[in-house]
Amino acid sequence: MREIDVKTVRETVFELFMSACCEIGRDVLELLRKGLETEKSPFGREVLSQLIENDRLAAARHMPICQDTGMAVVFMEIGQDVHFVGGDLNEAIEDGVRQAYREGCFRASVLSPLERVNTKDNTPAIVHMKIVPGDSVAITAAPKGFGSENMSRLWMLTPSQGIEGVKQAIVETVRLAGGNPCPPVVVGVGIGGTAEYAMMMAKHSLTRECGMPSEDPVLADLERELLESINALGIGPQGLGGTTTALAVHIEQMHTHIAGLPVAVNMQCHAARHKSAVI
Repeated sequence: MREIDVKTVRETVFELFMSACCEIGRDVLELLRKGLETEKSPFGREVLSQLIENDRLAAARHMPICQDTGMAVVFMEIGQDVHFVGGDLNEAIEDGVRQAYREGCFRASVLSPLERVNTKDNTPAIVHMKIVPGDSVAITAAPKGFGSENMSRLWMLTPSQGIEGVKQAIVETVRLAGGNPCPPVVVGVGIGGTAEYAMMMAKHSLTRECGMPSEDPVLADLERELLESINALGIGPQGLGGTTTALAVHIEQMHTHIAGLPVAVNMQCHAARHKSAVI
């Protein structure tokens, strides 16, 4: 059994959000540059150039990539041989988020859904925990802006709609979103499971290295096909037209009930913010 003080979790969460909000990942930056090379629209190329320059300045000045620094989403894979000591794990996560958004001067966007009263420190966070073998803890911070989150959708398809229905649902979600999620987007997809699990898979898929194909060859082929179909929509960077509507499509799947075919699509903006660490 390995003991980990929760203050280490707090410090790690703090550092990850401080970095994620200001420093775009090299995986995303490489795809933006690739898009700039292949984009056919002059407007699209200009937008991509501005996005790349914005990312450069944000990192150099340690300023937010976007004014919407998102709702704090945390994924944790906790080794079953880990014992947390020194306090409450959940509170340590919240403290890390709170400290990052205050010290980073990031926008506090979290409020009660009906009364609309702001918590003023961007907590509570959305936390997903999974128990895995081992004695380490993997933490991923994923600030999620709501320009893209609002464009997400859950489709409860019938089994008879099959893979063609799945493809249509995903492409239609992107088409309906248009320029609202600040394209070029990353399209996260969850297929199977239950309604809520499909949505969680779609969100989790966005934490994968951007553009890295699924390890499942069937899903990898589907990702490539969907990326081509989505980029053929002509929405383009920031919705101004072009051939770079999406940077990548990421799919996760889970076995489901014989009577169902859930398909969740979680849209991610061009920033595709995510940072990870292992303790």
